[in-house]
Amino acid sequence: MTHRPAAVPPSAPTAGLGLKSVHYEEALAASAAGLWFEVHAENYMVDGGPRLAWLNAIRQDKPLSLHGVGLSLAGDQPPDEDHLARLKALTDRFEPFVVSEHLAWSRRGEVYHPDLLPFVRSRAMLDQICANVSRTQDVLGRQILIENPSHYLDLLGHEMSEPELLGEMVRRTGCGLLLDINNVHVSANNLGTSALDYLNALPVEAIGEIHLAGHDPDPEHGERLLIDSHAAPVSQPVWALYARTIARIGPRPTLIERDDNLPAFGDLMIERDRADAVLVAVEEALRA
Repeated sequence: MTHRPAAVPPSAPTAGLGLKSVHYEEALAASAAGLWFEVHAENYMVDGGPRLAWLNAIRQDKPLSLHGVGLSLAGDQPPDEDHLARLKALTDRFEPFVVSEHLAWSRRGEVYHPDLLPFVRSRAMLDQICANVSRTQDVLGRQILIENPSHYLDLLGHEMSEPELLGEMVRRTGCGLLLDINNVHVSANNLGTSALDYLNALPVEAIGEIHLAGHDPDPEHGERLLIDSHAAPVSQPVWALYARTIARIGPRPTLIERDDNLPAFGDLMIERDRADAVLVAVEEALRA
């Protein structure tokens, strides 16, 4: 399969924010250099109305990315054709510089689960994932990025590590990776593994975007079980992993991901500016 480059935005994106309806006015007025916005694609798969109008206004002068949650790429069935068609229509309309999805499943038959569910990393599942990713890229006519998941328990029966599966998926489909560093930290904490070993094993050249998010301790188990809640500020361990990763692989477009317990837009911009400062510092060091 040939590699499909992602669309080029009108200005180079550095650090961005997830776009929320309560922040539309402030997002539209924001003018920070390199600022971009990401939306969950499924929230905009409509024929018209205020959501599309707002998104169109923001897209006029700011880069946009689409982040999907419903293709069930790690499921045992091909992606839903109607879902793919609606995603293509949205992609064609807004020309995002990135389209991404999760390495998880949420559909079996006619049953849809409101969650991103884990799977056993078998050779057969790798084949199915590659077929699903390839089908998605064929329909969209472009590359997509796949996000690494969060883990809360270690399933039995894995035939390969997650970095091995991701690397093989990239090689076979030409897709890229969306590296969620909070997911790496949460998973390493919960499974007792090394976040640094995981990061060092990834195919660096395939990483096209980074997510930074917050997590919360489980109400019963505390810090022994971290929940990828997207309801808190980015933690200091995740910031440290991020700085180390960017220093090693170079700048990548980075998103501050916040989906619950939303703070003021200005508070999110403070986190966004912190990520931007990391990217700018590494870029300047590379040019020196």
